[in-house]
Amino acid sequence: MAIDLGTANTLVYVGGRGIVVSEPSVVASDVDTGQVHAVGSDAERMIGRTPASIAATRPLRHGVIADFEVTEEMLRYFIRKVLDRRMAHPRLIVCAPSGVTEVEKRAVEEASLAAGARRVHLIEEPIAAAIGAGLEIEEPVGRMVVDVGGGTSEMAVISLGAIVISRSVRVGGYEMDEAISQYLRTAHQLAIGSRTAETIKISAGSVTPLHPEETIEVRGRHLITGLPTAIELHTEEVRAAIAAPVREIMQAVRDTLEQTPPELASDVARDGILLAGGGTLVRGFAELVAAETGMPVFPAQSPLTCVAYGSGQALVHFDDLTRANRHRTTLSGDWRATQ
Repeated sequence: MAIDLGTANTLVYVGGRGIVVSEPSVVASDVDTGQVHAVGSDAERMIGRTPASIAATRPLRHGVIADFEVTEEMLRYFIRKVLDRRMAHPRLIVCAPSGVTEVEKRAVEEASLAAGARRVHLIEEPIAAAIGAGLEIEEPVGRMVVDVGGGTSEMAVISLGAIVISRSVRVGGYEMDEAISQYLRTAHQLAIGSRTAETIKISAGSVTPLHPEETIEVRGRHLITGLPTAIELHTEEVRAAIAAPVREIMQAVRDTLEQTPPELASDVARDGILLAGGGTLVRGFAELVAAETGMPVFPAQSPLTCVAYGSGQALVHFDDLTRANRHRTTLSGDWRATQ
């Protein structure tokens, strides 16, 4: 099986069955004993609504493990939910950001093994996204992928099945949510929760001007009176609020292109840039990338699931992946090149 272990959502792909689980990466556990009360969708509903004795948290931060024990419990839950056998020990492929350190890679591997996996292999998210989107990455042609997730944004140029140049910035959808929350506190003296901020981003977020602009009603707690309050929020305000994290992502895209070898850069200019990840679904994102780079841009057919699908398609090459990486100090995932 393959797991796209994301900061926001975890997707599980089982060979022969496809994606069988897509749930938030959230765990609700007892503060004192550590006992897990809920995982996934059930736990997400508890965020901001738990008593003092229960904490609903996301055990991953910026694509890497922040709480080892809770991540292990979450992985165990998803493996058992999918295989429905307590003694199952699957071979597992797990997605990891291209910028993770050796310590962070080891944490993912050990958590997966502790959760019941028999063998574990890590594959880089840009490689998985390209495979899932159907790109022919084994050819000597430059392919560029921009993957904007909840906690990290990945930019990579791929050729001959391996990453030639990559950049990983720990900015993503959550930074946009936090920027919206901070803007409302500052401009409207309104406190909102993380789920409300995400809803605002999805329904009213944009990175380019809208025609016509829109307004939505936002409810929260007024910081001065302490009472529940509703305000009208304009899409121009949301766009201004998320401008800083979006600007950081665009800068990383430009930096990656500047470091790309000329021959591969010409391939990217001809074939375009692939967009993957939920962060690229913000309105106007593709148009902004095209304007910033001057290159054609095309979104993946399913930006939220292409990483999981790509990981799943790599399952049939599990042994090749393991052999290829045995002598490497960095993640490569060039399983196509080993055929």
